[in-house]
Amino acid sequence: MNGAQALIRTLVDAGVDVCFANPGTSEMHFVAALDDVPEMRAVLTLFEGVATGAADGYARMAGRPAATLLHLGPGLANGLANLHNARRGRTPLVNVVGDHSRSHKRLDAPLESDIDALAGTVSGWVRRSLTPADVAADAADAVAAAASTRSTATLILPADVSWEDGAAVAAPRPVRRPPRVGMGEVEEIAAVLTSGEPAVLFLGGDAVSEDGLLMAAKIAAATGVRLMTETFPARTTRGAGLPDVARLPYPPELAIASLAGTKHLVLVGAQAPVHFFGYPGVPGHPVPEDCTVHVLSTPDESSVFALRALAAVSGPEAVPAVLERERPELPSGPLTARTMNAVIGALLPEGAIVVDEALTSGVGLHELTSGAPRHDWLSLTGGAIGDGLPMALGAAIACPDRPVIGIQADGSAMYTISALWSYAREQCDITTIICDNGSYAILEHELSRVGAAGDGERAAKLLDLGGPSLDFVALATGMGVPATRATTAEELADQLRAALAEPGPHLIDAVLRG
Repeated sequence: MNGAQALIRTLVDAGVDVCFANPGTSEMHFVAALDDVPEMRAVLTLFEGVATGAADGYARMAGRPAATLLHLGPGLANGLANLHNARRGRTPLVNVVGDHSRSHKRLDAPLESDIDALAGTVSGWVRRSLTPADVAADAADAVAAAASTRSTATLILPADVSWEDGAAVAAPRPVRRPPRVGMGEVEEIAAVLTSGEPAVLFLGGDAVSEDGLLMAAKIAAATGVRLMTETFPARTTRGAGLPDVARLPYPPELAIASLAGTKHLVLVGAQAPVHFFGYPGVPGHPVPEDCTVHVLSTPDESSVFALRALAAVSGPEAVPAVLERERPELPSGPLTARTMNAVIGALLPEGAIVVDEALTSGVGLHELTSGAPRHDWLSLTGGAIGDGLPMALGAAIACPDRPVIGIQADGSAMYTISALWSYAREQCDITTIICDNGSYAILEHELSRVGAAGDGERAAKLLDLGGPSLDFVALATGMGVPATRATTAEELADQLRAALAEPGPHLIDAVLRG
């Protein structure tokens, strides 16, 4: 058995049976070995950033790692932005990167690079397989490391280690369960919450799962503590029957206002909040100076366990306040960001997976979908745009029986637009709504926020997507995805109903004006 065969079989035996790939010459023996291990599903993407983003979306929904297959250092570099998002979202992912054969590396070939250094910027675990006899054990260790630490594990695979014989399949390694907080910490937090001073439970990680949210709402009912989530949690369960929990706003001035007066900020599966960027005259974080930050559970610990223990101490008989099913009325007239989001809230189906990269066009989207039927929500965790389309691909492959709806900004869609081709090839049930406002609107806001705004035409041209305008209908149909264009709320509603009623991928170009 050669190294590639042993590697793939080991991955499958450890539960990693989907690989998002953009291979090159150094990975050809891995490609050939796929015929020997039919249990591994290989999904071709046309750009490495789609492969890494799809693996991120898959793992968030499946709860276990997917693999990627990337070509040397340049291929890894093309995938780094979405590996950054996966790192910030604490996504378990096994990243297989091919390398030159061991004898060829010393020749400094044109594609030679420092793969280990590149991988280290986004990985919690990096290893290079040195012989065919090592590769299966290395693969088993990679899966266990990714699952145990909820991070990217990168395995570097020299070409000759793939093609040489002498390898054998390795057994799966045990996965470490998240540690649990002690009762001493729980009792300290319970005392803080019953002190009478204004407090916020700041939720992230598994604290925003169904169980975590219901426990948090029970604590809020017993103590009066406010609930708030990270701005962009990796995966949140939302909808009727769950509490209405506000997100920390993205704009610094709104984030600061949302925490004003808070005396105790209790972190539950989340890190202390900071603004995405530094701004002139603005503090780097929204936490008030006289607020004490407490830790109930770290992102590495079981926040559901911590919340359940805290609920048992602070108010075991408390009844959580939850949302009744409620939808906005279908709007009519011109299509704006607000009416687009109301249409989505009115028509969101039961069990949907919403992939949110709406950016500026998403203002109000959370509010208008809060009482919708139960659904999951995936966010742009690391701020590296271009994750939405790939994440939807991975989510759809992880959950083929659930509709996926991608709410996608137009500028960031172009980073990874080739994901649409993979949608069509795999016949994924994904409806993509392009928020087509013809600009990098988020950068227009940032230009003024950092104090650099002016009336210069040259500056404005760098933020405008016109001249020529992007034709998303043509782009989608050219890659095999049926597409329509909506310019009114009524048209969007009709087209969204039709897309949700028919299996397979669809794209709606929602032209937003005003």
